[in-house]
Amino acid sequence: MNKGFNKAGQAGFTLIELIVVIVILGILAATALPKFTGLSGDARKASLQAARGALSASSAMLHGRWLVDPSKTSFPTEGGPAVTIVNGYPAATADFASAAGLGDDYTPTVVGTTLRIAPKNIPSTMTTCYIFYTQAGTNGIPSISTPEGYSCD
Repeated sequence: MNKGFNKAGQAGFTLIELIVVIVILGILAATALPKFTGLSGDARKASLQAARGALSASSAMLHGRWLVDPSKTSFPTEGGPAVTIVNGYPAATADFASAAGLGDDYTPTVVGTTLRIAPKNIPSTMTTCYIFYTQAGTNGIPSISTPEGYSCD
């Protein structure tokens, strides 16, 4: 009689092997999950920094166009609305936000001479997750800033 090991008789994993694998995966998930939970706030901050860069670059380019022809009070943008120029720099308007490429993922809000840019679809509890573009005053330059207590978490 042959009482040796029969490979053909083993068709799958035992219950203990499956439980061990599930426990190991659970431990790995429990240690990795906290690392990835805080990334959405960091992503929003990075997105706003990109928006800040877009506003800054667009402002510099439009100011350069104005330096070439200071008699103009607005400049058309490619595929977008004309941007109004105030004191040599773009005015704080939704058209300027659109010209900077911020129309799809951000909500521009104009309050006086300040343009407020916030990411779309953020929770209502995030009251300081935005940036400001304040248009240039007389003999000045525009500023791009964050609110006091700036947070996107």
